[in-house]
Amino acid sequence: MSDPLPKDGLLVLGASEEHIPLYQEARRRGIPTIAVDMRADAPAFPFADASLQISTRDADAIAEALGDTRPAGIVVGATDAALASWRTLGLRYGTPYVYPEKAFAGLDKAAFHEVVASCGITRYGWTASGDPDEVAAKAAGLRFPLVVKPVDGSGSKGVTRVTCLDGLPAAVAHARTYSASGTVIAEEFVQGRQLTIDLFLRNGKSIMTCIKDQELVPAGFVVRRISTAQLSQTEHDHLEASAERLCRALGIVDGPANFDLVLGADGQGRFIEANPRLSGDSIPRLHTAAYGVNVVGALVALALGEPFDDYLVPTRNAHAAVELIGSPLVTDGELVAWEGVAEARSIPGITDVELYAEPGDLVRPHDQSGHKIGLIVAAGASAAEALSALDAAGALIRPLIRPTEETK
Repeated sequence: MSDPLPKDGLLVLGASEEHIPLYQEARRRGIPTIAVDMRADAPAFPFADASLQISTRDADAIAEALGDTRPAGIVVGATDAALASWRTLGLRYGTPYVYPEKAFAGLDKAAFHEVVASCGITRYGWTASGDPDEVAAKAAGLRFPLVVKPVDGSGSKGVTRVTCLDGLPAAVAHARTYSASGTVIAEEFVQGRQLTIDLFLRNGKSIMTCIKDQELVPAGFVVRRISTAQLSQTEHDHLEASAERLCRALGIVDGPANFDLVLGADGQGRFIEANPRLSGDSIPRLHTAAYGVNVVGALVALALGEPFDDYLVPTRNAHAAVELIGSPLVTDGELVAWEGVAEARSIPGITDVELYAEPGDLVRPHDQSGHKIGLIVAAGASAAEALSALDAAGALIRPLIRPTEETK
């Protein structure tokens, strides 16, 4: 515990860089915050009024540390790890918002497939098992190529694309190293347009929907660029209605959720994964840049039992895009310096440039979402205008990274 705990504060479970906007929003509104994170160097700790260095998974330890302090509300940002504690502590303290139990099915990729089936949404082949031999044997009967991953993983960790039978054993073994349960899922690779859809619901209906295109890092599964999608009204309505059905099936009546999906040539959306929480990768900033909405403000209001609709009323109708910056190396390195940042920030249309690594920091290959070292957000009257600004800024910003082998 770093400071006396404030009374009637907002308990924020998580203090990664993704959580910083939650603390900034609370401070803007004069709401004291208590940060919880197991990392002593958690990036958001300096933005909190008090902090507890405890795992967000350990609800009992958090409650013990709080003592007689009763939070006015509890909130979680872009992390799966704290969702169980969000519900447990919400019930314990009787907070205005309690995370729904049914939403945990969205964290298990096999259970989510069953939710998709219950909603009558187009499906594709998959199999899952805690027995590596069994999952490999059953996966052999699916249509290749396959995607093999931990059933309870996140952030693109432990994911492999497999094109033939010979690659299955190694892919299954790799996925198991990232699964707390040791369970692996193999899915048929779905061809089509890679999309994500974000919703913020009230009474089971979305009052803020944003559908986005995704570009992945070459030969990988990590997102490199995200931009607001240009879709027909029919396509938009189909995907929004499907996502709303999934949210209701997951018990998400109020609050945020997002899904990864593929829009096929047949016009059907095939939902790949659920994230029953706020989006990561600074997508809330993209929402602000495109529509002028404040999903972080809406989430804080929801956590405190306040009306949140006004935060989600669009004040503009623009296009926006995010470029995630990662190391260009395939090995670990040390960040020496950043170049071109000031020049990039001055480009018309650039709304945000954030850097998550400083000179001297260890930088890992960009093979996981959590290994990004910065991002750029751009907005424009058209998709071409936003992407042009993003390209110009991305060409200027250059992280100078020295491979660790050279420092030994």
